[in-house]
Amino acid sequence: MRVLLTGAGGFLGFAIAKALRARGDQVVAVNRSHYPALHALGAVCIQGDIADASVLRRAGEGCDAVLHVAAKAGHWGSYESYFQANVAGTENVLAACRMHKIPRLVYTSTPSVAHAGGSLAGVDESTPIPREFRAHYPATKAAAEAMVLAASDSTFASCALRPHLIWGPGDNHLLPRLIARAQAGRLRFVGRSQLIDTIYIDNAVHAHLLALDQLAPGAVCAGKAYFLSNDEPIALDEMVNRLLAAVGIQPVRRRIPFSLAYALGAAMELAYTVLPLKGEPLMTRFLAEQLSTAHWYDISAIKRDLGYRPQVSIAEGLALLRTAWRAV
Repeated sequence: MRVLLTGAGGFLGFAIAKALRARGDQVVAVNRSHYPALHALGAVCIQGDIADASVLRRAGEGCDAVLHVAAKAGHWGSYESYFQANVAGTENVLAACRMHKIPRLVYTSTPSVAHAGGSLAGVDESTPIPREFRAHYPATKAAAEAMVLAASDSTFASCALRPHLIWGPGDNHLLPRLIARAQAGRLRFVGRSQLIDTIYIDNAVHAHLLALDQLAPGAVCAGKAYFLSNDEPIALDEMVNRLLAAVGIQPVRRRIPFSLAYALGAAMELAYTVLPLKGEPLMTRFLAEQLSTAHWYDISAIKRDLGYRPQVSIAEGLALLRTAWRAV
């Protein structure tokens, strides 16, 4: 297969690129930056922004399928920046599929599209999408997911995967932030300990390839979204401290009440809005809610429809992370 892969330079995208190349597929990688590692894999690299429709039109020529992984994540930034990356970029991906008659698209979504502020404990895909969101990231990802699923028809098949908290060797997002905050003494748990889901990187890749291979017009997975995890709910503080232990950092014990975190988040949002402050606030209201509520999911649907089973347990993944970290 010749697969168009957006966001191929990111943590998940690069892992998918390696898996595709390992099994003999061609990869057309679209990224805003230059990634020598993708060239080393033998990928066809196209540098450009997915918000530029011409980039996707050029990349899509001759492709058999699309894995749309690229997104602007995080909890802070202008609405326009999130819209351009997550909504306009997805519109351009869909337009490229139509132009080149590419018959299938796997979209990487997020469980945050179902977050309305409270806990999500063992919920499935029947959970409604909220009408309002606390942050631009889930709002724009929800809009993009809806577009992708609505496009599925008798000649074009699409589906969306919602992986939660991807981690493992090569992580350039979650783990570096945890390490930096822990080492600076700025890492705190919020409210009571809650169960969350996570997913090891190899399991996330495995699910994306399952979807890619089984997706087709009329397939059971066409037009559907799926929660995706390791299927091992774990207390947030336990998971954070196990990740930190794997990279040789002492556990974090300090905790603040949710009410304080939420108030600090509101104050920091205001300060970063009205003052010329650089970077992003340490806390926002959305982040306070995310850190103090349960987030674990019933993944029966993806097991049933795609035959997904986690290939690497949390314990096995942590051992692999520890080994990789020591080798750096």
